[in-house]
Amino acid sequence: SQVSCFKLNGCASPLHCLGLQCYGVFLQMLTAGWGKVECHRVFNFLWEMSNLARKVQTVVSSKPGSARRLELRIRLYCRRVLLSPGSRRSDSAFWLTLILKPWPTVSQARLLYIIFGPVSVRDGHVVWQKMIEGPTDETSLKGLADAIKLLYGTEAREWTADDVISLVGELSVVPQKWLMENNARLLLLSGNSICFNFMASKAVNGRVVELARLMVFMALVCEKDRYCMDWVVKMMQNVCNVFSTPWNRNNFLRCLENTFAHMHVAMLRAALSGELDEEDSRFLNLFHLVNAQASFHKEILYVAMGNNGSTT
Repeated sequence: SQVSCFKLNGCASPLHCLGLQCYGVFLQMLTAGWGKVECHRVFNFLWEMSNLARKVQTVVSSKPGSARRLELRIRLYCRRVLLSPGSRRSDSAFWLTLILKPWPTVSQARLLYIIFGPVSVRDGHVVWQKMIEGPTDETSLKGLADAIKLLYGTEAREWTADDVISLVGELSVVPQKWLMENNARLLLLSGNSICFNFMASKAVNGRVVELARLMVFMALVCEKDRYCMDWVVKMMQNVCNVFSTPWNRNNFLRCLENTFAHMHVAMLRAALSGELDEEDSRFLNLFHLVNAQASFHKEILYVAMGNNGSTT
């Protein structure tokens, strides 16, 4: 504890310092084979020694980005010391649970974004506007998706499926409501089970319009990122089975087709408005949406013809 670079605020240049990484490796070797009770005591000691509770309280209750240096230091300390690269999944799930569980879901989402969200390549600070300013790529979402899968897995027994689904829901409005495309991409990266349960919860709660928009954006993401479109169709079939009545299911399908139509009109208007240059993305987005709808309906036709063929 006397080595300055092993402390949360000890190093003048934490982004480029190896001190926390070495500390994390040392901690990983020290606690290898220890029971949960002993590891919990170690966590409590580190938490108290670094005064992390007060510092985390500061960043989760402040305006995002208003304490950028503190956000960065918390991120680096958690990732390099407590969640040291190379740790077993069960160990990472254990430490991440200890970090997140004391806080309410809203604060958990903020903290998860601070630790695993996208950062600036220039100074390492958390980029809070990334998910609300425009579509982002897999790289910016991979850390969050991996953390969600870790909490949802069998290694994190303290988390129920509802806990994780609620956390994903809160995450999608940090710091403001995300673009639906980014929300869809995060769900796709988080895996089938999380994706289905998230969408099924919307079906059960009657949020059909929102569910239809999410499904359309999943088709769009699959088209852009070159995933198999039959995955979206299978997900749609599974979600349809959640609805309790044929009317509810058909209402969802109507909303789905209406959403495709409304998005076509909106994107076409955006593409035709104003002057365009060679790098304008509005026509490209429309192109992707048209292809996504065509591929989506093609897969539905394959399913329909296959079903018809099996009954004749």
